[in-house]
Amino acid sequence: MPPRGGAIIQTNMPDQASLQACYMPFVLGGGLFVPSKQEVTLGQELLVIASLPEQSQKYPVTGKVIWISPRQQGSKPQGFAIQLGGEKGLAFKNEAEKMLAGHLTSDKPTYTL
Repeated sequence: MPPRGGAIIQTNMPDQASLQACYMPFVLGGGLFVPSKQEVTLGQELLVIASLPEQSQKYPVTGKVIWISPRQQGSKPQGFAIQLGGEKGLAFKNEAEKMLAGHLTSDKPTYTL
């Protein structure tokens, strides 16, 4: 069930490069950028069904919108970021950080800051 007044959005991280571009380790509890044209507002609660590279498991993570990129800017797509919350958010964060071990502080460009 989506958070009250929220929306359900799906996002897929097909490979490690996509995950690295979207995952935000500097956000308390972990953050996830979702490339999307969906209109959202700061503070809005959302349910995001996220998948990780080479996994069939889907993570139904809830979170609040903490950042919005209203339009594509160069190689950075339009979308928004959520701060991960709840047990599923923690599970996603832990699994994402395992996959990105050694790359969390990389100089590669991301879709966020």
